[in-house]
Amino acid sequence: MPRIKIALPETFVFSTEIPIYIQHINYGHHLDNAALLMLVAEARVRFFKHFGWSELDVGGPGIVVADVAAQYRSEAFHGETLIAEFAADDFADYGCDLVWRLSDKAGGREVARGKHGIVFFDYATRSKARVPAEFIARLAG
Repeated sequence: MPRIKIALPETFVFSTEIPIYIQHINYGHHLDNAALLMLVAEARVRFFKHFGWSELDVGGPGIVVADVAAQYRSEAFHGETLIAEFAADDFADYGCDLVWRLSDKAGGREVARGKHGIVFFDYATRSKARVPAEFIARLAG
């Protein structure tokens, strides 16, 4: 089976610090894969908030996560603080990818990288919506 390979953008438009708590650790004494997605979800909420949006209102429509891919690069441990970086990429009519990287704050070691495919969504009509012009203007390279 081919391994997932995720290319990172040259620059990220947002970063935030995320601490690793004991509940994020599995029996192998490192960051649990389910906890990784929870940490990325927290960072994604902060990403939208940074730009004055929420996942329910990005200048009108909200978003839904259509798919996710992650590539682990190293272990992460209790007590470490991760830097989560985000950028938007691969725009289409109704969505794009949110590409992210998690790195250890103290040493810069890359822990994981990934992307969430998001689709813009009109929660009132329960249907997909076009990518808001404001989102494209602020985040498209």
